[in-house]
Amino acid sequence: MINRRKFLQHTGKLGVAGLLFPQLTDAAGFFSAAARPIGLQLYTLGKLMITDPKGTLQQLAGIGYREVESAGSEKGNYYGFTPKEFAAMVKDAGMHWRSAHVGGAPFSMAQALRMAKTADDSARIQKMAGQIGSMAKRPNLKDNYQQLADEAAEGGLSYLVCSSIPVNTLDEIKTAVDVFSRAGAACKKNGVQFAYHNHTTEFDEVEGHRPFDYILGNTDKDLVKMELDLAWATKAKQDPVALFKLHPGRYPLWHVKDLNKTTLQPAEVGSGIVDFKRIFADAKESGMKYFFVEQDQAPQPIQNVTNSYNYLKTMFA
Repeated sequence: MINRRKFLQHTGKLGVAGLLFPQLTDAAGFFSAAARPIGLQLYTLGKLMITDPKGTLQQLAGIGYREVESAGSEKGNYYGFTPKEFAAMVKDAGMHWRSAHVGGAPFSMAQALRMAKTADDSARIQKMAGQIGSMAKRPNLKDNYQQLADEAAEGGLSYLVCSSIPVNTLDEIKTAVDVFSRAGAACKKNGVQFAYHNHTTEFDEVEGHRPFDYILGNTDKDLVKMELDLAWATKAKQDPVALFKLHPGRYPLWHVKDLNKTTLQPAEVGSGIVDFKRIFADAKESGMKYFFVEQDQAPQPIQNVTNSYNYLKTMFA
């Protein structure tokens, strides 16, 4: 066993090395992140989580995934199960249910379309019209934050995440701050951490404010964390590493998503424009605890998530 004197000498050398050779500390951050299990945001699987949830979870475990994050569906926030039932199903498949996405507030179709940056974005949102309509019928954080915090605790979750909320006007942004503050406090009492998931629209200026900055600047950093979607941030011409430095330690969750080089639509991880190796090297500064592969409207979900998993395993190796 290493004694205290040798330990201090060793850690002192590491500190000096970090000052003289910062690339070494970057590498340490990368390898620390690489040691974490690879997770999946189940939204990627589309209808499979409705038609065959048990079999689909077993397939994911067979690929190598060990962590999952749930998303709302036409059968509710937990695919037609109670939180306790769904947690048991995930555990039986050999994985951990770490996080759940829930809606922040009901969206109108007009509000959703304001999030579009391109014609392709508009077309993608139009295809989601049925999902947007069903979201309005599910419990949301604005109206049901205590219920959702209690359900997160029932499922043994580490995180409850707001998947999206309108932020197209300053009044909507202020409402989001209020909703997140109440949800964050309710979650904390239940031993759950609350977080907010971004799209691109959080980086658009609204009445002199950028929603991303306003929300993080007007909420308690211990109550409201971020789940940074690396692809949407990149599409909004933001550098994820620069965002980590802006709010160190406030990004315990990531969506590991890529963007097609031509269309800038979601693609298999490693096939597009996102510089994952550089981003993962700064995982420590971000405060990342878990990350989840995601590919919206994946055309061949099981094959797509297999390819993304294999890319990450190769990158980490």
